[in-house]
Amino acid sequence: MADSFVVHGRDGGGPFLLVSDHAGQAIPPDLAGLGLSEAERARHIGWDIGIDGMGRALAELLPAVLIEQIYSRLVIDCNRAPGHPTSIVRVSDETPVPGNHDLSDQQVAWRQQVILHPYHARIARALDERQAQNRPTVLVALHSFTPSMRGKARPWQAGILHNRDSRLAQIMLDLLRAEGLTVGDNEPYALTDTSDYTVPLHAEKRGLPYLEIEIRQDLIATPAGQAEWAQRLARLLPAAWQQFCHVYGEQP
Repeated sequence: MADSFVVHGRDGGGPFLLVSDHAGQAIPPDLAGLGLSEAERARHIGWDIGIDGMGRALAELLPAVLIEQIYSRLVIDCNRAPGHPTSIVRVSDETPVPGNHDLSDQQVAWRQQVILHPYHARIARALDERQAQNRPTVLVALHSFTPSMRGKARPWQAGILHNRDSRLAQIMLDLLRAEGLTVGDNEPYALTDTSDYTVPLHAEKRGLPYLEIEIRQDLIATPAGQAEWAQRLARLLPAAWQQFCHVYGEQP
């Protein structure tokens, strides 16, 4: 099987490393679509709609490197620790996933070994290389969220998630809100040690500043929306970093 990730963009010398845990829709052929129709797999349960195009556009604009997961979150969720109850879901947003029922330990381990671990090893390698060069680094985790869940509308246009280190998150919240946007503070999800894996593993354990950004999917479902949000973030991310450096004494 091919690599579980692709790398886009180029390192333009800035502090940002972009990662996208749920950008892909691929399902290994042997899993027979997990028993779901193509339409079900294309829904928000299968991937973060629009984040692939937005993330790639952002990587080009900054410019920065983007490490993007290519397999569907229904195969294994790369933002969950191995063994987490929602690492391999049996039901997602009330939709049963037949191909995830009654898995053996060996089947679970195969998904971890060929999809989850290589993706995170690639992120760790990029961070190790930057650390070896003594470069400032901000991990930016890109996600999107469905406009409604279980019949309840979500009013936020974007959300900024944070856990143990909220410094950069608060700056970015202020910048986005100053644009007239409705932005959730740990909404529509809260980032915790157990609900997420990528930020706790790669940023918080290393003591790196980070942002976890959620964008509502209807806003980035088209190329025009993706371009708009990429341009916005390409402008605001450097501004947030400059403020962070000024307030907390880091070197920009």
